[in-house]
Amino acid sequence: MSKLAQLKKGYIHVYTGNGKGKTTAALGLALRAAGYGFRSYIAQFLKGQPYGEIEAVKKLGGTIVIEQFGRKGFIHITENPDEEDIARARHALKRSLEVMLSGKFQIIILDEINVAMYLGLLTEKEVLDFLAKKPESVEVVLTGRYAPASIVRRADLVTEMKEKKHYYQQGVRARKGIEK
Repeated sequence: MSKLAQLKKGYIHVYTGNGKGKTTAALGLALRAAGYGFRSYIAQFLKGQPYGEIEAVKKLGGTIVIEQFGRKGFIHITENPDEEDIARARHALKRSLEVMLSGKFQIIILDEINVAMYLGLLTEKEVLDFLAKKPESVEVVLTGRYAPASIVRRADLVTEMKEKKHYYQQGVRARKGIEK
């Protein structure tokens, strides 16, 4: 496509809740958008390890770009977040703002940003300030459990994934190609 596809009006989505499928829903949106010539940027705030989606998007020729900002492995925070994790989250938000304002992407997905706020890596104000700078024609998706009320109020669309039953409770670990 020679001319970059544009949205007339972009909205803010929140995919939250304790059920499976928040990141998957955001990836599905990016995939659907790619079919119409839109470009998506995905910032993974807490992930730093290999996931199937990273390999899959490499096959789409740059239509969907994923950058990871988390450490390798998982963050386990019970009280005070580590300065490195805070710096990584702030860098991810700054990079996402640069990308959003570049005009090169129509969809910006902030994967696990709700959890980053919950863990104290970012403040609600920092994220609301980011959303205030959203160009009219850009769609923004925020994923992760624990979406704060202020973010839910600011969003145009909120979907809560609710777990009814999950095989994880029977000891099934995350499987390659399904959960990771």
